[in-house]
Amino acid sequence: MAPTLYDKKPEPGDLIEIFRGNYQHWALYVGDGFVVHLAPPSEGPGARANSMMSVLSDKAKVKKEEIWDVVGHDQWCVNNQLDEKYQVRPIHEILREAQAYVDQEMPYCVFRGNCEHFVTDLRYGKAESRQVRQAVETVGMAESRQVRQAVETVGMAAMVGFGVLAVAGIAAAIFGGGSKKKNEEK
Repeated sequence: MAPTLYDKKPEPGDLIEIFRGNYQHWALYVGDGFVVHLAPPSEGPGARANSMMSVLSDKAKVKKEEIWDVVGHDQWCVNNQLDEKYQVRPIHEILREAQAYVDQEMPYCVFRGNCEHFVTDLRYGKAESRQVRQAVETVGMAESRQVRQAVETVGMAAMVGFGVLAVAGIAAAIFGGGSKKKNEEK
């Protein structure tokens, strides 16, 4: 089960990870029970399958909403995991920039400019999406596995083919040589 608000109270500038089934929605806590987040038209609490339509969206709006309106009944947690990788920008700068984006329409791309990219850029000055990276790595591992299986299959076929040729060569040497002698004797 994912952690919830009661496990750790968010502080201004914290990243909020919301678990929506097959993906996570991300928001930035700005204080007083509010978050700022990049929301494609299909994003909302309990969106689940509908939010998968965000893949087709090329625009999203930056919204400031109460955390419970964004989270709904979904599990969520404070997740500043990239603090170990990047330096956190000064909180007043994060909050000022987040407020400046509210109500703006922005380009949206699930692979290069999603809600996670948006909030990590606010907090660290680096737009990064671990869930996109993990998805790419998973696809890469699957492709590597498929390539490895194909190579193994081709290798096995080559070994079988070589074996068949070797047996045919031996058979030809044994039986073919005898036939030639028989033909010469006649």
